[in-house]
Amino acid sequence: MRTVRRFGRLDALRHLMALLGRPSSMQRKLPVSILAILSGLAVAVAIVANEPEPSELAQNSPQQPTLLRPAAEPPTNSLALPLTKISVEAAPPKIIVRNVEIAQGDTLMSVMMRNGCDRPTAHAAITALSKSYDPRRVRPGQALTLLFDPQKQNTEGRLALIQLAFVPSVEQEIQVSLNNNGGFKSETVDKLLAVRLHRAEGVIDDSLYLAAKRVGVPAPVIVNLIRIYSFDVDFQRDIRPGDHFEVLFEAFYDERGDFAKYGDIQYAKLHVRKTNLPLYRFVMQDGEPDYFNNDGHSVRKALMKTPVDGARLTSRFGRRKHPILGYKKMHRGIDFGAPRGTPVMAAGNGTVEVAGWNSNYGRYLRIRHNGRYKTAYGHLAKFQRGVRKGKRVHQGQIVAFVGSSGRSTGPHLHYEILVNNRRINPLRLKLPSGKKLKGVELARFREVRGETSRIYAASPAMTRLAQNR
Repeated sequence: MRTVRRFGRLDALRHLMALLGRPSSMQRKLPVSILAILSGLAVAVAIVANEPEPSELAQNSPQQPTLLRPAAEPPTNSLALPLTKISVEAAPPKIIVRNVEIAQGDTLMSVMMRNGCDRPTAHAAITALSKSYDPRRVRPGQALTLLFDPQKQNTEGRLALIQLAFVPSVEQEIQVSLNNNGGFKSETVDKLLAVRLHRAEGVIDDSLYLAAKRVGVPAPVIVNLIRIYSFDVDFQRDIRPGDHFEVLFEAFYDERGDFAKYGDIQYAKLHVRKTNLPLYRFVMQDGEPDYFNNDGHSVRKALMKTPVDGARLTSRFGRRKHPILGYKKMHRGIDFGAPRGTPVMAAGNGTVEVAGWNSNYGRYLRIRHNGRYKTAYGHLAKFQRGVRKGKRVHQGQIVAFVGSSGRSTGPHLHYEILVNNRRINPLRLKLPSGKKLKGVELARFREVRGETSRIYAASPAMTRLAQNR
């Protein structure tokens, strides 16, 4: 009985080496097929034996960096498979981006259609937008970004819109994107802004506004500074050459470090008529911010002395020669000269009692602040949108604009304060003080005051902001 022995790969190699060591006469007796197989194995052995080490590869190819891996264990009972080609699919076409700008006379619909959208798609995107932002607020100059998918087309053969995006303010970005259902959804993305504190100080030679501008304080910050002190300071009579000011205010910057907007004044001090008037911003327990002096008294009073920024006092309360009628007549208010269109603020919280035409006063506004106080504003150019009888307004809110309506010789604001329906001299009115902090709030305010003072002392005085708006 013949025994058939199965050869594994290692057995075949050993047998091959034994045969190769025999005399040539014996080698010839082997079948040709076996010799062919064994020859192939011999070549494989020779290739493996001559393969260079990883260290040799690294030395012989110094310009070709090589990843060195741990040597693998010799395979046993394994089968060598032929190499297969790996097909690499072509990358999909890139998203098409179109950056456009709203021009005069454009609508959001017309711009979108002009840049590739069909009307139904544009209408669907605008409808989704209206849930988070009023499309009518998009103004000329607004930049838009439209994203299209080149692989998808609508029934008209136009590219498929996948996103509409724009930045309505430095703090927000609006994105209208295609959802999984084929419709659009709107999302408001808050942008990250970094805040920096800037310190400025200077001597007043003429006016606070000009003195602050000279040392680089931006106009919006100066206007806010004047507004904060308008309860205590008459900027027409109280300011003298040699007085000085200090201010610490916020400025916000985007992720690239570019200027975005101005923030709140954190601290200010006016030295007027040999008196220091420091004020600190403090957020109370109810979340409302206000400005307080060193003792924790709020600067805010029942009524503002000056309801218009940067105006000059042109006519006082009392008897005077009327500029139009030519004879002496009682002037039961004070006049502030200011350019046409200058904003007029509500002197205090209250309800609009009258907003309309009133004979010689022209366009006239009267606000009832409580059961005792009222304020009136005459010769207005127009009312702020939404200001009408019965409307609730807040102190400092813009309610109208300076004009010259009625019996008037030029743009100015006629301002009256009525106490128990009797008109009195606004410049002589002693107004009640605002809130006085107590207890826990006073202790917390003192901590904020101390920290703010330390920050101010450690901050270098500014020369001029790069973005001075």
